Amino acid sequence: MLSGSKSLFKTIAAATLALGFGTVASQADDFPSKPINYIIPFGPGGESDITARHQQPFFKKMFGQDLVISYKPGGGGATAWAQLNSMPNDGYTIMGINLPHIIIKPMQKDVGFKTEDLAGFYMFHYTPDAIVVTNDSPFKSLDDLIKFAKEKPGELTFSGSGKGTANHLAQVTFDKLAGVKTTYVPFKGTGAAVQALLGNQVVASWGYTSVGAKHADKARMLAVAMEERHPAFPDVPTFKELGFDIVSGAYRGIAVPKSTPPEIQKKLSDMIGKINADPEFRKRMEADGFSLVDVGVDGMEAFLAEKAKGYAEAAKEADVIK
Repeated sequence: MLSGSKSLFKTIAAATLALGFGTVASQADDFPSKPINYIIPFGPGGESDITARHQQPFFKKMFGQDLVISYKPGGGGATAWAQLNSMPNDGYTIMGINLPHIIIKPMQKDVGFKTEDLAGFYMFHYTPDAIVVTNDSPFKSLDDLIKFAKEKPGELTFSGSGKGTANHLAQVTFDKLAGVKTTYVPFKGTGAAVQALLGNQVVASWGYTSVGAKHADKARMLAVAMEERHPAFPDVPTFKELGFDIVSGAYRGIAVPKSTPPEIQKKLSDMIGKINADPEFRKRMEADGFSLVDVGVDGMEAFLAEKAKGYAEAAKEADVIK
């Protein structure tokens, strides 16, 4: 009798498990069947928001559902990221993630999340770091700027977006490779850093290629932190071709709660990948100064591990972490 009960229990358990797998598979097949909530962990108007707005019409056209964008700013993104795993795990809530933010912030202090808590399923672009000067700046080349920095240590001031950000880490790396000492002045966001440059509060700025696209009438870039020249700025050299091994910037992607079924994560990854591959989408993004990358859910862990090592070294140099 006992043996029969055990067999019956095993049969029921197996059937329940199979039913559960079948339900998840069915959900993935039908996904998405309703609008998806897309949370931006910053305020409106920044690069994360601009990207989401570009993605919206392509998502609707390709998959027949809306991306409903909302904002949850605070703590440089940490407020939202700390709440992600308490949100629904059915794939209908997704959230923007940024590098180096999600790596550096947990290294600095307890911010309510660790990097591994965030289930990133796609990294779709980065805004390459760039040294930006005003159009009337006496620096016509990176060489000019380096010469000034060597002659007057500490007097070359750079504005940048925040402390411990991609801009800040790029400045530290550049100083080390160029053998110079410059002064980094952090501002609350790219917009404020650019205004400081245009208002002559600083000599130059560590910005992004998106700054070069948006403010081409007032500012110009001396070099960009890319493997190859940006297609939108073919006349701007890379740091690498000028002898400095700097390929860096702010990477952006999307994550879901960690308990989201793998099948749903893979489906979302494939969907964003399809948008990223669309020629018209790529054209729009590149025109705004973005450089597209394609890191899907299967490659995310290795990608983050590689980036974390470099960010940690630069952050220690910048005295952002101990």
